[in-house]
Amino acid sequence: MIDSNDTQPLAPRRNRVLDALKRAERKVFTRPAPKSAKAQIEFLYTRAKKSTKALAEQLGVSSRTVQRYRAGQQTKPQKKLHAALVEETESQWQPQVRAQARERAATSSGMMVEVTAYFGFTCTGSSDDGRERTLTTPISPTYVTEILRLRPAARTPNGSSPGTRA
Repeated sequence: MIDSNDTQPLAPRRNRVLDALKRAERKVFTRPAPKSAKAQIEFLYTRAKKSTKALAEQLGVSSRTVQRYRAGQQTKPQKKLHAALVEETESQWQPQVRAQARERAATSSGMMVEVTAYFGFTCTGSSDDGRERTLTTPISPTYVTEILRLRPAARTPNGSSPGTRA
């Protein structure tokens, strides 16, 4: 999809906004998410209803790999698995706390949005040279409700919603 005022696709911008919403939700955690690969695997294993096969599909690895991490035979995941573990763990960590924060933002407090933008001219050596600026603005609860309502449902790599089986 192309914005009529710009030639850049909207999808990357939308992804940045959704990533910012994820980061904001993670800031409300009351306890830190598991950090070690074994602890993350154990947490996700219980969330997958103690199904090694379901967890392996969710992470994009073999069932045997999940078993090795649970047994402590492997402790250092490769980059792709590490990224999947962090993302899945944090997206499923403290769902009630995140839901309460969304409810609070949508009904009473609203939210603060922070954006980094580039302002200025491309005039080398001038005081008009462009600079990055951070802008912070409050969003009223009415608009927060709309943002949360229109936010697409989280999808797993196989296209199903979290907690469902394809």
